[in-house]
Amino acid sequence: MNVLMFGWEFPPNISGGLGTACYGIVKGLSECHDVHVTFVIPKSQGNELLADKLQLISADKVNIGNESIPNIIWKNISFHHVQSKLVPYLTPEIFSQTHELVYKDELIENKSKGVRIKFSGKYGPNLFDEINNYALVAKTIALENQFELIHAHDWLTFPAAVAAKKISGKPLIVHVHSTDYDRSGGAINPDIFAIEKQGMEEADKIIVVSNRIRDRLTEQYNIPDNKIITIYNGIEPQTDEHDQALHQPRKNKIVTFLGRITIQKGPEYFVDVARMIIHRMKNVHFVMAGNGEMRNNIIELSAKYGISNRLHFTGFLNGPEVTEMLRRSDLFIMPSVSEPFGIVPLEAMQANVPVIISLQSGVSEVIRNVIKTDFWDVHAMADAIHGILKYKKLSATLIAEGKQEVSKLSWNNPTSQIKQVYLNELLKTAS
Repeated sequence: MNVLMFGWEFPPNISGGLGTACYGIVKGLSECHDVHVTFVIPKSQGNELLADKLQLISADKVNIGNESIPNIIWKNISFHHVQSKLVPYLTPEIFSQTHELVYKDELIENKSKGVRIKFSGKYGPNLFDEINNYALVAKTIALENQFELIHAHDWLTFPAAVAAKKISGKPLIVHVHSTDYDRSGGAINPDIFAIEKQGMEEADKIIVVSNRIRDRLTEQYNIPDNKIITIYNGIEPQTDEHDQALHQPRKNKIVTFLGRITIQKGPEYFVDVARMIIHRMKNVHFVMAGNGEMRNNIIELSAKYGISNRLHFTGFLNGPEVTEMLRRSDLFIMPSVSEPFGIVPLEAMQANVPVIISLQSGVSEVIRNVIKTDFWDVHAMADAIHGILKYKKLSATLIAEGKQEVSKLSWNNPTSQIKQVYLNELLKTAS
């Protein structure tokens, strides 16, 4: 079975959990002897982590002809040049406050057999231009490769996947890792919403990462429930050497937030609870690891509260740096306002770190050996932090039970379910 899969990023060149999930899925599928994946990204950096039976295609290396994709692909949607450094996690209002408008004409490279479109491989500038161009290249990729079905990850790839479906007639599976409702806190971008909705409507089957997202699709996007299947994410197992390197006793305790500093992730609640704990416990420091449009506001808030000497900001951390940060942590908190899934809590549990998560997260549907609170209930969160840091037996129990629980959450089960979705769709096509 040959699968044409469209993504936007691939490890180690990632900005969040999407690339991590794509790698886990591809690696898991590669262990199935009868599945071969061709994974497409806008721009390869040359250092991608390749799995067995994986062919990686960089869209900027594909020669395309001068013909364009028929207009029927996207009903009632027109793509326009976006003259800004647009990224998918910013609202228009916050973007206008934090970015200078800059525009560069699309760079196109002439080749004897056609043209090559240059992609940045990032989330800006001119993101919508790149999404549209990705769809143009997808047409050529679909014509030049053999495959039985198409699998696309999140809205950035939906136009490309639909283009491939229109050209090939093959079944399309879209994988929804998040929606604009989650990323924007409800202040949706209508253009992104339109792309998401039409991609879901064109799909033959939709995979979501939690029942939380399943409900979102039925309620906000009017997608029939019988078109959707929930398949939870997994986590890559770690080596014994990684286990042995973790956690050395220390006097000061470290409580960590790790993720994008955006409205979706609830960073202001982390600061509120930090202020409460700092007044109750003298030996606790808080670390906010990540970047995002709310970072400066959160730094100002910590200064306003007078806790800047106990709340530290690291900026974006890559894979090895994330491992090191977790190694130094005594507690991990994910106070997300709306989290479709959330892989980092699994990584923290795997790293022998007790975990507190919000009930407004997809991962809360899966794991039990963590403390769960509403994102807005900072008093309950503060009580949980105090108890875990003060009582060693509570911390030790969460660590031991959490480690055992997360060891059973590999990518084997999710990828087996995904493969079954593939087989079911191919059976429908054949009948």
